[in-house]
Amino acid sequence: QVQLVESGGGLVQAGGSLRLSCAASGLTFSRYGMGWFRQAPGKEREVAASISWSGANRYYLDFVKGRFTISRDNAKNTVYLEMNSLKPEDTAVYYCAASRTGWGPRSQYDYWGQGTQVTVSS
Repeated sequence: QVQLVESGGGLVQAGGSLRLSCAASGLTFSRYGMGWFRQAPGKEREVAASISWSGANRYYLDFVKGRFTISRDNAKNTVYLEMNSLKPEDTAVYYCAASRTGWGPRSQYDYWGQGTQVTVSS
């Protein structure tokens, strides 16, 4: 049974930082591309960042470039999203997801976590 469990969300003031973690189990983690998605109320889900199975390739949504960093530790079956200089517009539920066939924003993601809320106050 595949499980993706996110943690690290919370309430932070604008300009602050948060680090999200996603612990994976039940799959061969090092064979999966991983993505961090987000969905704000009334908006479509979007990929904030994604990373290839080896960590060699990364994608970032333009709005988060230079502020967010995605990384992974295959020995710990965990993917991270370091978020700095947070803005109120970053407020959303953040989900991690795993893709067996790719890693980019257009890849099919096969497994999803339950999400963690990030709220940035102005």
